[in-house]
Amino acid sequence: MINTGYRKAAMVDATAITFSALCTIHCLALPLIAVFLPLAGVVAEAEWVHKVLVLAALPFSGIALVQSWGSLRMARFALLGAVGLALLIAAAFAEPLHDHETLLTIIGALILATAHALRWIEHKSA
Repeated sequence: MINTGYRKAAMVDATAITFSALCTIHCLALPLIAVFLPLAGVVAEAEWVHKVLVLAALPFSGIALVQSWGSLRMARFALLGAVGLALLIAAAFAEPLHDHETLLTIIGALILATAHALRWIEHKSA
């Protein structure tokens, strides 16, 4: 029987991975889709979309980070997660980094998704 703690952790990690994927899709796929569907171009260029995705992901990744700080076994997740989240926040909100927003978002989202996958695997094996 799967314990409740694992289910909660898995739900948090799955949701955070989903938000990371959405950030990546927003940065990579929407500009390509915009070539064929001009309305998608409006969404692809909208600054608020990236900010909303980051703000939506923040609580899930934040909860997972806070839950993981106390465990030495989870230190790699906490470190990777903090770096990935910091890159996403910087890409969305640091105006001087605007020219590098796409690259920072993709790297941050991949790092954060990897961290959540590691946390998920760690919880599953525990």
